Amino acid sequence: MKKLLKYGAYLLVAVVFFTSCKSKEASSTTGWNYNDTKWGGFEKLNYEGQITGPNLVPIEGGTFPMGLTQEDVMFDWNNVPRRITVSSFYMDETEVSNIDYREYTYWVGRVYGETYPEVYRKAVPDTMVWYDDLSYNEPMVNTYFRHPSFDNYPVVGVSWVQASEYCLWRTDRVNEMLLIKRGILNENTEQKDDDSFNTGSYLVGQYEGNVRKNLKDLRTGEERPARFEDGIMLPEYRLPTEAEWEYAALALRGNQSAEGDENYTDRRNYPWNGQTVRYQKHDKYQGQMLANFKKDKGDYMGIAGKLNDNAAVTAEVRSFLPNDFGLYNMAGNVNEWVFDVYRPLTSQTLRDADNHDLNPVRGNKFKRVETDEDGRPVEKDSLGRIKYRYIQDDELATRDNIRRGDALNYRDGDKESEAYYDYEAHTLVSDKARVYKGGSWADRAFWLSPGARRFKDEDEADRTLGFRCAMSRMGGSATNDKPSGNQFKVKQRRVDRRYK
Repeated sequence: MKKLLKYGAYLLVAVVFFTSCKSKEASSTTGWNYNDTKWGGFEKLNYEGQITGPNLVPIEGGTFPMGLTQEDVMFDWNNVPRRITVSSFYMDETEVSNIDYREYTYWVGRVYGETYPEVYRKAVPDTMVWYDDLSYNEPMVNTYFRHPSFDNYPVVGVSWVQASEYCLWRTDRVNEMLLIKRGILNENTEQKDDDSFNTGSYLVGQYEGNVRKNLKDLRTGEERPARFEDGIMLPEYRLPTEAEWEYAALALRGNQSAEGDENYTDRRNYPWNGQTVRYQKHDKYQGQMLANFKKDKGDYMGIAGKLNDNAAVTAEVRSFLPNDFGLYNMAGNVNEWVFDVYRPLTSQTLRDADNHDLNPVRGNKFKRVETDEDGRPVEKDSLGRIKYRYIQDDELATRDNIRRGDALNYRDGDKESEAYYDYEAHTLVSDKARVYKGGSWADRAFWLSPGARRFKDEDEADRTLGFRCAMSRMGGSATNDKPSGNQFKVKQRRVDRRYK
């Protein structure tokens, strides 16, 4: 009996050893085991794909004709049609609301308010945008941003600079939340000044936080903080590019032919089909307005008893029908900031170029982490953020993909283009001019077209202007379950790998 038990124990150990060996995935390049401390600890994740961040909607990319497809009644000719491709990305389902933005200003005041009150003041929207020489808007000045009745209405009075800062803050809060949910960090409401979570500072080891349990370091057998390679944290929230915004607004996916081929059946002037701004199907919604805009001079919402869009100024962020990507108010309600610097000739530049038709954008000023003499990131700033510096042209002399660190004026405002913008003398276009799109509660229907574009200085705000965030997608273009590239499940010809 003892011999039998001893034999059984040996057999169990052998099975466990054999199973553990078989479970180790090995490198197809070197044969060394992944995720094995004994073999160096190089890690390979069984990664399920990028998660969808709060309030984001996945937008499958593709090719489309970018530009104004209706009559250019303003005769600006600043967005002539050209075919481009946009990579898959994510976009906010709604415009950023007052309650969303108040959470941001509350956090900024709590963390920085005592030492750096100017940070809080710079974050607060300009509520004076509601004043008007010949209109009684004082109630909106005092209540629109702060009164709970307007919690779910789009925030306005926010400049492009403020919107960009909000995106950075949101990135940090979402990534901190993901680390807390993973059990790596504890909640920490005592953060102050430079001792506050910042994604960049955490990743370079300049912020530790209230650690609950770090990840196992397979190289040393001890513990380590999370890395970006662990796939826990998300890429940054940011303003969408103009191309991304226009593509998402049109949502031409809804017009794919019934055969599911590579054709759209119809173009669109608006984020919906048809040449009208009213609901067309023959049901109880027939004739209702599809967006919040100004119908005619002095007509912002119709007559009492039959309000046509039911909103004199802004409407709630989940009003009206979402488009075929599931996005609300991509026409009307409030205009929306996009990332791009405005130049009137950008569309012609892109139309005439062969190598700028994938994810086109104007506004690149390339930067890198600021490092010391030993190549290590310099100490974070007083707000806890990692420091960056802009790349200089002489650093790019040996590169063939870019030759200038500042591409704002590339082929539209530089010497090669022979275009010159004499700001405030002959034009309002400058390096601070940023594009906004979508139309608002105070605009006529022409501006509801995704191809229409206007601009405003990045440090200015307006009562008709808000924003929503976007995020880049990592990995496959379709879904997490489907890798990029066509996958053909066919029997492959056996390859003889012996030397001959």
